[in-house]
Amino acid sequence: MYYNHLFNSIKIRGLEIKNRVIFPAMGTKMLNGDSYVTDQLIDYHVARAKGGNGLNFTEVCSVYSKSSPKNFLALSDDKYIPGMKKLVDAIHKEGGLIGAQLWLGGSAVLFGDSSAMVVLPTDFQASPDYVIPGASIEIIKEAVEAFGTAAKRAVEVGFDTVEFHAGHNYTPHSFLSKAFNKRRDEYGGSFENRSRFLLECIESIRNNIPEDMPLFMRIDAFDDYVEDGLTIEEVIEFCKLSKNAGVDVVDVSRGNFSSAAIKYEVPPVDLPRGFNVDNATRIKNETGLVTVAVGRINDPEQADEIIKDCKADMVVIGRGQLADPEFCNKAMKGKADSIIRCVGCNQGCYDGFNSKDVPFITCLRNPALGREKEYELRRTEKPKKVLIIGGGVSGLQAAITLKERGHIPVICEASDSLGGQFVLAGAAPRKEEMKLAAIHMGEECKKAGIEIRLSTKVTPEVIKSVNPDEVIVAVGSSPIKLNIPGSDLANVTNSHNVLAGKVKIEGNVVVVGGGLVGLEVAEYLSGKVGKITAVEMLNEVAKDLGQLRKICVMENLYEEGITTITNAKCVEIKENSITIDKQGVLEEIPCDYTVVSIGSRARDHKEISQYCDENNIPYHIIGDAIKARRALNCVKEAVDVAREI
Repeated sequence: MYYNHLFNSIKIRGLEIKNRVIFPAMGTKMLNGDSYVTDQLIDYHVARAKGGNGLNFTEVCSVYSKSSPKNFLALSDDKYIPGMKKLVDAIHKEGGLIGAQLWLGGSAVLFGDSSAMVVLPTDFQASPDYVIPGASIEIIKEAVEAFGTAAKRAVEVGFDTVEFHAGHNYTPHSFLSKAFNKRRDEYGGSFENRSRFLLECIESIRNNIPEDMPLFMRIDAFDDYVEDGLTIEEVIEFCKLSKNAGVDVVDVSRGNFSSAAIKYEVPPVDLPRGFNVDNATRIKNETGLVTVAVGRINDPEQADEIIKDCKADMVVIGRGQLADPEFCNKAMKGKADSIIRCVGCNQGCYDGFNSKDVPFITCLRNPALGREKEYELRRTEKPKKVLIIGGGVSGLQAAITLKERGHIPVICEASDSLGGQFVLAGAAPRKEEMKLAAIHMGEECKKAGIEIRLSTKVTPEVIKSVNPDEVIVAVGSSPIKLNIPGSDLANVTNSHNVLAGKVKIEGNVVVVGGGLVGLEVAEYLSGKVGKITAVEMLNEVAKDLGQLRKICVMENLYEEGITTITNAKCVEIKENSITIDKQGVLEEIPCDYTVVSIGSRARDHKEISQYCDENNIPYHIIGDAIKARRALNCVKEAVDVAREI
C-alpha cells in the first residue's frame, strides 16, 4: 500500500474509519424541490465511497423546521428519514461510512428560500427598509432542541456519525463571534456567554446519539476580514469547552459569507495548497482533539505528509474527489500519477452552485460529476478511427474518452506541443496547476497509445491520408485584433504572445481589455515592466471571473499597484500613448507598449468542414472552435461527443 500514513485506519470512540480521508459537506443542488434525497445524490456519494474514501459527509442538513430552506437537505422532520436511509444504505453497501452535517444556516438560508426564518444573535439590517430581528430566547431554546432531535433522526437513519457546523458565519458561528453577536443577555457579551448557545447545541446532540458515536465539529480557525472577530486563541479555548461537552473531532476550516473571507470556504487556485493546515496543527496541539485539516489539499503526497508529520489526524479532500472519484483507490494502488487533479478553477463546483442557469454542480476535470449513472463507460461494438483536429484540452479529452470506449483516435496538432490555451493560461500568476493539468492530459494520451501528430496543420490531404470514419474539429480560437488606427504598430502585441514569452516588453504598458486574460497579463507583467494600466470598456473589470477568483485577482491587482480604468474604449494607438474614449471624453494614456486582450474568435475551419461534407465524413465541432467559452463547457462538449460516436 502506498501513502501508508494517509491510508492507515483511525478509531474514534466506537467508529473505525479505514483511512484518514474525508469527503466533506459540499452543496450540490442534486435534490428535488423539497429537500429530499434523490437517486442522483446517492450515485454521487456512492461513486466516492466506491473510490476508496474513508468517510463521506452529507451537504448541510437543516435541523430546525422554521429555518429549513427549500433545496437544501434536511433532518428537521421525520418525512426526510426514508430518503436519508436510502442514501446511508447505499454507502454502507459499498463498504463506506457516512455522516450527517447538522446545520442552522443563519442568513444563508435566504439564498435558498426567502420564506425561511433567519436565526441570528442580533438584529441585522438586511436592506434599508427591512431588519431581521435577533433570535428570542424562545427561538434559541427551540433551535437547541432541534439539533438534538435532528441528531436522533440521524441515528435512526443509520448514519455513522454527525457533524455540528459551527463555522462559516452560520448561526452558531454568529453567536460565538463578537463581530456578529451584539447581544447583552446570557447569550452575548462575554466569551462565556457567546459560547453558551453552541455548547447547549453540542450537549443536545450528544444526549441524542449513542455513547460510542463520535461527534465532529466544523469550525473556523479565526475570523478573516471582519472587525473584532474571533481570534485563534478564542477558538482554541472554545474547542476545549466543546471537548468537555462531547465533541471528539474538530474540522478546522476558515471563511464567512459576510466578507471577502468567503474565498477561504471554497479556495480557488489563487490560494496556496494547504494554506490552512498550520492553523489545524496549532488547534490539534493545544486542544488534544482529533483534528481534520482543510484547504486545497488535492495531492496524496501532500495529504500523507500532513498525517505523517502529525499536523492533523485526518484530511478533507473535497474537490480533489469531485475531479476524480477514484482519487483514493488510485493513490492506494500506487497510481497517483493517473489521478485527475482539481485545478481550483471553481467553475463547476462553486460558480455552478451559485448560478441559476446551472441545474447542479459539475467539474471542469470531470463532466461525469452529477451524471455518474448516465456517464458510465460504454464500450463500443463498432470501433471507429476518429481524427481529432486540435490538441488543446477539448481535443485531448475527446481522445481519452474515445480510447476508453474502444475507438481509435488520432490527434493532429498544428503547434509543436499539446495543451493549447490551457497551457498558456498556466503561465499566468498562481495558475501553474492548470498548465500541469493540460500537460498531464497529453501524457495520459501518450500512455494510452493514442497516435499524436504534432506540427501537423490539417488539410484535405491530411484528412485523406488518415482516412477517418469521423472527425472532431477542436481547432480552438485565436485572439481578436483591434481594428483601430495604430493597431499594427511595432509596440502593439496581444495577450497570447505575452504569456507565451514570444515578445519582450518594457517601460509603461497599457493592457486593452479588463477581462480574465487581460488582468492575468497585467499581473504576469507586474514587476517586469513599469506602470501597468488595464482599460476596460464595460463598467467593471473581471466581469467574466467567478466570485471567489475575482476576489483574489482584484486583491492582487491592488497589491501590485495595477491601475484599472472602466467605461473606456481604446480608439487609437500611438507610438508613445493610447487614446481612450471615456464616456464621450477623449483621454490620452502615455505608454511604451500596448497589449491587446479583447477576447478570442473561433479559428476558421471551413476547408475541413467542406471536405468532410463533400466526402460524406461525419464531423463534430467542439469547444472554442464553435465560440470562445469557459473550459468547463468545452470539456463537457468533448466528452458528450466522444460518448455519442
